[in-house]
Parts: sequence; C-alpha cells; structure tokens
Amino acid sequence: MLRALEIRDILIIDRLDLAFQPGLNVLTGETGAGKSILLDSLGFVLGWRGRAELVRQGAEQGEVVAEFDLPEGHAARAVLEEAGLPVEDTLLLRRVNTGDGRKTAWVNDRRCSGDVLRALSDTLVELHGQHDDRGLLDPKGHRDLLDEFGGLSGLHEKVRGAWKARSAARKALREAEAKLAEMRAEEEFLRHAVEELDALSPQPGEEAELDTRRRLMQQSERIREDIAKAQAALRDGAEGQAQDALRWLEGAADKAEGRLEEALAALGRAMVELDEAASGVEDCLEALTFNPLELEETEERLFAIRALARKHGVAPDDLAGFAEGVRDQVATLEQGDADLKALQAAVTEADAAYAEAAGTLSDARTKAAGKLDKAVMAELAPLKMDRAVFATHVTQADPGETGQDAVTFTVATNPGAPAGPLGKIASGGELSRFLLALKVCLTGGQSGLTLIFDEIDRGVGGATADAVGRRLAGLASDNQVLVVTHSPQVAARGAHHWRVEKRVAKGQTLSTVTALDAGARTDEIARMLSGETITEEARAAAEALMAG
Repeated sequence: MLRALEIRDILIIDRLDLAFQPGLNVLTGETGAGKSILLDSLGFVLGWRGRAELVRQGAEQGEVVAEFDLPEGHAARAVLEEAGLPVEDTLLLRRVNTGDGRKTAWVNDRRCSGDVLRALSDTLVELHGQHDDRGLLDPKGHRDLLDEFGGLSGLHEKVRGAWKARSAARKALREAEAKLAEMRAEEEFLRHAVEELDALSPQPGEEAELDTRRRLMQQSERIREDIAKAQAALRDGAEGQAQDALRWLEGAADKAEGRLEEALAALGRAMVELDEAASGVEDCLEALTFNPLELEETEERLFAIRALARKHGVAPDDLAGFAEGVRDQVATLEQGDADLKALQAAVTEADAAYAEAAGTLSDARTKAAGKLDKAVMAELAPLKMDRAVFATHVTQADPGETGQDAVTFTVATNPGAPAGPLGKIASGGELSRFLLALKVCLTGGQSGLTLIFDEIDRGVGGATADAVGRRLAGLASDNQVLVVTHSPQVAARGAHHWRVEKRVAKGQTLSTVTALDAGARTDEIARMLSGETITEEARAAAEALMAG
C-alpha cells in the first residue's frame, strides 16, 4: 500500500507531502489544477515513461519519494531479493531528476536501475484509465489475467513442467542426431583408426623406452671395443697382479711384526671392488651384444608410434587413451540407431504429456472465459451499458510454457455491432466503464492492492456516475484505491479526500494539495455540483450524496 508521497520541485509543485490511507482516496480539482502532475510524479518515482522535462523552472533538480508498506509474502520482496537490495517491511523509493535531464534512483537508500524500479512498480501499483496501455488494455497481459481470475496457477505449473520436459527431450534427440551424423561422416576414418591402433597397441611409456634402447644399440659398436679392453685389463692385468701382490704380502706378513695388516686389509677391499667392477663391465658388454635385426625392429616400432601420434595430434604416451576414446565412438556409432529410437520414444511421450496438460489448461481457460464474460456483463448493467457485449476469446497459438492459447478481451458496444479490442471499439466514457467492470471482476478475492483510476468516470454522470462510485468504493473495501475524478457522485464515496488547486504566488504558478475534513468535503462536492457559487441547495445535495 502507498503510505506517503513527497514531491519537491516537479513541474508546478514546489513542495508537497501527502499521506495516503487504505480505502478510497479521492483527488478533485479544476481542470489544469495539477491532478495529472501527481500521477506523473508517482509514475516518475516508479520508473514509468513520462514527460522528459519534470524539473520546476528555476530549480536545480526535482525529487519524488514514495513510501510503501510491504507485508509478508508481497511480490515486491522477491524483486528486491533478486536485485540484491535490502528487504524491509517499509519500501522507500526515491528518484531525482537534475536540470540537465539525468535521472538517479534509490531503493531503501541503495542505488538502483530504472529496470528494477519498473519491476517493482508492476508489483506495487496498477494504473487504470483511458490511456492505460500497461494494464487492462494491453492484450499481452490478458492471458495472465484470465488465468488469475480462473485460479489456474496449478494447471499453469503443470504445463510449464511438461514444456520443460518436452524441450529437454527434443534437445537431447537433436544433439544425439547431430553427434551421430558427425560420427557417420567419419565412420570410415574411425574404424580404420581403431584397426591401426589395435594392430600397434602402443603402451604408455613405451616410446621413451624404445628410444633409449635404440640409442644404446646405435652407440654400442663405438663403445664396445673400449669396454672390452677395460675388461681385459681388469681380469688379466689388474686383478691378476693384485692377486700376486696379495700372495706375496701374506707370505711376508708373519715376519713383518704386524706392519702389513693395514696394507693387506686395503688390498682385500680393493680385490672385492675390482671384482665388482669387472662384473659390471661384463654385464655392460652382454647388454651391448644385440642382433642387428633387433635395432631395425626397435626403430620400426618407434617410428610407427611417433607417426601415429602425429597423425592423431596426441602425445605418444596418450595413444592408448586416445584409442579407447575412438573405440567408444565406434561403439556409440554401432549403438546409435537404438539410442535414437529410445530418444524418439521419449520425445513422443513428452509431446503427449505436454499436449494433455496444455489441452486441460485450454479447457479450463475456456470455462474461465465464460465465467468472466458473465461476471463482466453483470457489472455492465448497473453502469448503463446493458446493451454492450463483453467477450473473452481463447484462440490457438504457438505452444509454449504458458500453453497453446492466445487470450483477447473484446467488446461490442451494441448488439450486432462488430466486436474488437477494448481500446479501439469503446468511446472514452464507455471504455472507462468497461475497464472498471473488468477490474471489479478480476480483483474479486484479492486484497492489499494499490489501484489508481485516472478520470475513469469521464463522460458519465447521474446514476451512471453513482454506479461508478459505488464500484470504486467496493474495490476499496479490501484495497487502496486512488481516483482522480470530476464526478461529485464518485467523490462522495471517498473515505479520504484531497483538493488540488493552482495558485499564483510571487509571480509563480504553483499547484497545492489540501486534505479536506468533513466540512471542507461538503463544500468541495457542492462546488463540483453547482460551480464556483456554492448554494445551500448544493450543500444539501452534497450531504445527500455523501450519506449515500
């Protein structure tokens, strides 16, 4: 609910503070007094498109602040959470327009974009009038309005779920078909690759091992001769001489009075080391002994592994993993037709589920449309439009997550006259009454809304204006309604009343808004009945209207 509206330096308003209440809030005044400026100001702080130049002449900037109550569960709370803005029981909107045209907005003292403001406004305020293209006159919203009237949210969710499942099944089938087509285009290559890889069967680390063996065999001829000489030197030379030395020293050790013990020990250790060195040299010689055919075979396999790795653009050690992947592709290719059949069956099942859910929703919409038509027609009679015809058309549309229907509200002002969209068929006064009747029906059971009606009673008077006032008061019983009106019958139904006036002060034309008490209300309604000269008869008539 809108609690307060503060306006600073907007058009012909210098400073204005308004506190609104639940129920029917009425704003009256002469034409041109500035009533529309109040709505322009509210639209500005809500992010609606409006006048480009709003700043009062001579002021540096204009500013509007609006305060709303946000009870638990209010739709605006979800918008705030999604935008990362503070969520509190009170929502404070502030927007500034500088003299050079720049506009800046804050929500609960945090900067925000115009898009966020407009998203919030959709949950906070509904504007209805002859030029309302955001609400009831916008055909794009008629389907949602019908669904809300019919209480079809449960069926709507089922259709949305079925549509998502249908879309997912179709996407899976498309992707599988594309993947299978791509693999079939490369089927010959894949099968040949599997044969090559299976025939070679490369193993991780094998390329490095083969390269080492190849280099060793290539170098063996060059180093074998030197290693053989070293072996001969060790076995026939150094080892034999060391044995002779050891035998001679052992024979002299008894007579050397222990002076050869250290030498004998060192020579023993040397003999062990010489033996180990000789064994290592023999092992090396044995390793260097190879069949020339082995080098050829080693090189052939090494080069084959490297060539296959280059061909497939992978490292030699990754060939085994690559081969496994290619085998999986071939297996998928061989299983492809069976997989496609399963996916096609899933699509058929999802299509059927969606068609059933959408069909059920279509039937429910058709029934709800009939109920809405009857309800609106019942409201039109007291509004002196009993010859008019209101019809809700449910027609087939492209399927989607909201179903397979298009919904349009149409009217015919007289029996036999062609029906058409609300905004194109009805005249100004007729349109106002159509909108009011439709809103009365659509709002049934809802509460806590803030509804604004901008001169919706234009072009009507007498009993018809009284019927309009009664229905506005009925809407306001569970909601907050703000109405700008020139009709005394409507104004008399208000629970709260403000008079908008235009005055000239110090050479400037300014608009002021005054809250009226019971006596002032009587005078204002009497003025609306009789003009500038208020007679006792006009006051009596005003009191009679207010007594209702």
